[in-house]
Amino acid sequence: MARHRGRELALRVLFEQDLAHTEAEELLRRALIDESEDICSFTRDLVLGTLQHRDELDAMISQVAIDWKLHRMPTIDRNILRLATFEIVYATNTPISVIINEALELAQEYSTDDAKKFVNGVLATLSKSVRPEGDRDKPANQ
Repeated sequence: MARHRGRELALRVLFEQDLAHTEAEELLRRALIDESEDICSFTRDLVLGTLQHRDELDAMISQVAIDWKLHRMPTIDRNILRLATFEIVYATNTPISVIINEALELAQEYSTDDAKKFVNGVLATLSKSVRPEGDRDKPANQ
């Protein structure tokens, strides 16, 4: 539950930063004011890592989001994809299935009905190229 809360807060910060171009540290300070140290640390790592690697993440998303320009995607979907792609690439101890499931929950809660299917397709395709071995704890035939 704490990691879901951290992802949710990270998405909110990334969304606002993308729209208003406010400094991430200011947004994090406001978002994390009443949160536990674990949630603060996890959220901070997600936000700062996603922003640090945003150009790389955007390029990866653009390669697999057929017929979609990144700047034309809804802001919330774009940031859900950035956040999940960051985790797929850099949080290799977190199972792909967990990352995608969390992204789908965020899409379901914060975006349109079609977003869940779109996010799932992009992340499933992207994860196969980034982590072709799949989840370490899952048999290859599943």
